[in-house]
Amino acid sequence: MIIGIDIGSTTTKAVAVENGVVIKTVKTKAFDAITSATGALGKIIIESNLTMSSIEKIIITGAGAISIKNEIFGIPTKKIDEINAIGIGGMFLSKKESVVIANIGTGTSIIEATREKITHLGGTGIGGGTITGLSKELLNATDFEHILEMAGKGDISQVDLLIEDISDSGISFLSGKSTASNFGKMLDTAEKEDMALGIINMVFQVIGVISVFAAKSRGASSVMVTGNGSKNLIGRAILEDISRLYTIRFEFPQDAEYATAIGAALSEA
Repeated sequence: MIIGIDIGSTTTKAVAVENGVVIKTVKTKAFDAITSATGALGKIIIESNLTMSSIEKIIITGAGAISIKNEIFGIPTKKIDEINAIGIGGMFLSKKESVVIANIGTGTSIIEATREKITHLGGTGIGGGTITGLSKELLNATDFEHILEMAGKGDISQVDLLIEDISDSGISFLSGKSTASNFGKMLDTAEKEDMALGIINMVFQVIGVISVFAAKSRGASSVMVTGNGSKNLIGRAILEDISRLYTIRFEFPQDAEYATAIGAALSEA
């Protein structure tokens, strides 16, 4: 059995893979990389009733991997570049010969993965970290679930300037309800719920549009979304709106948030 651990800046995810099959996924949070990684490993072992001797190796990746200098609990431990891990995990989840991946974490990476090559196409510093950072300042809220709850009650027309605000008809392929400027209206009557929705809308619109441009540049008809952002239901709805505008599908496979950890575990398969 191989354990893959993705040590992120906020969350660590780990998977157990045996014979090319993912048999367990877990995630943990801690103040430092070593505590987070060992905690994730321990959680997998206890929850899956494993023994240390059943683990052949551990492969780590992510921002915190640099903090792990030696073996973990005496188990052979290797590192893999995060971009390659995302690509391998994305290929596994997509079951395709070629896939463009938008990995949404604290920031966002855009990657093209094929059987022959994994290419980092670029990305943006916009991501989950943007949502929590702006929410802390604008909403006095740091709990992500609370931010999502507020956003679910928000009215985007209170904060965003829409095309219908400046034109009697749509512009090009954009309808009157399309965004002309994120936070470009910001009415005095805007509530925290409206601002919460505005923050998430801005983040996922940026991610969606750069993902579309990346896909079109590679001749792809779809983008697979992985990372923590893949399970944001409000964000998904925003990406689906972008999909209808640009005819590029966004796909959300099962276990998408664990794609990087899965890729680490499968990197020597």
